[in-house]
Amino acid sequence: MSEVNNASPGNMIEVEDVSMMFNLGIDKGFSLKQGFVDLFSAKKRRQKKEDREKNKFWALKHVSFSVKKGEVVGFIGANGAGKSTMLKIVAGVMKPTEGKVRTYGNICPMIELGAGFDPQLTARENIYLNGAIMGYTEEFIDSKFDEIVEFSELRDFLEVPVQNFSSGMTARLAFSVATVVDPEILIVDEILSVGDIAFQSKSEKKMMEMINGGTTVLFVSHSLGQIKKLCDKIVWIERGEVRKSGGKEVCDDYLTYMNL
Repeated sequence: MSEVNNASPGNMIEVEDVSMMFNLGIDKGFSLKQGFVDLFSAKKRRQKKEDREKNKFWALKHVSFSVKKGEVVGFIGANGAGKSTMLKIVAGVMKPTEGKVRTYGNICPMIELGAGFDPQLTARENIYLNGAIMGYTEEFIDSKFDEIVEFSELRDFLEVPVQNFSSGMTARLAFSVATVVDPEILIVDEILSVGDIAFQSKSEKKMMEMINGGTTVLFVSHSLGQIKKLCDKIVWIERGEVRKSGGKEVCDDYLTYMNL
């Protein structure tokens, strides 16, 4: 269950005993013939139940944490540990199988940059499309259009279909649209590693401005240097469970665990 509240308490985000299960099995569909076979065969019913249990994959298991206003929390862990799934649940993109998430304030999720783009539309058209998806009005985009374009450094490509963009150009455009407002909660998943070095530096500077302005941030990155530099608190997720949370020493414990 996910809840969004208007009144802001001491915590901006509260995650309470959250678990997320995915079914990895292939649905073979249903037929009347198979239904009758299963109905009168205890062995078939038992086998189906066992198959369902085998196909359950718990991406997150009983995860709990809270984030205070203005706090920057980094999430670390191996690929497949459940970090991105956790961010998607907080952002409201996914609903947890069990547990509750409460957020207090408007959220800007930067999880899959460019996911809301239509590749056949031009960069100009996609600015308005992506802005609409994020809840911005046309008037608001009009007023911020030049700011978005200048930050993206794509003015010469406004009339080019996004399908002709490189992945770095797409990320620059998406980042520029997403950060045109100052959200109360910013959710960032690996986006500071996209684009060229100059744009990475520019993106990090923009994010620091938002952090210094009091934005609450959840940040996933495989760059422990970025995590240590930007985050007040670090949550280490291992195989869907919180292994440890605390200060920058959590990164050192993670490196020791990974024998790096």
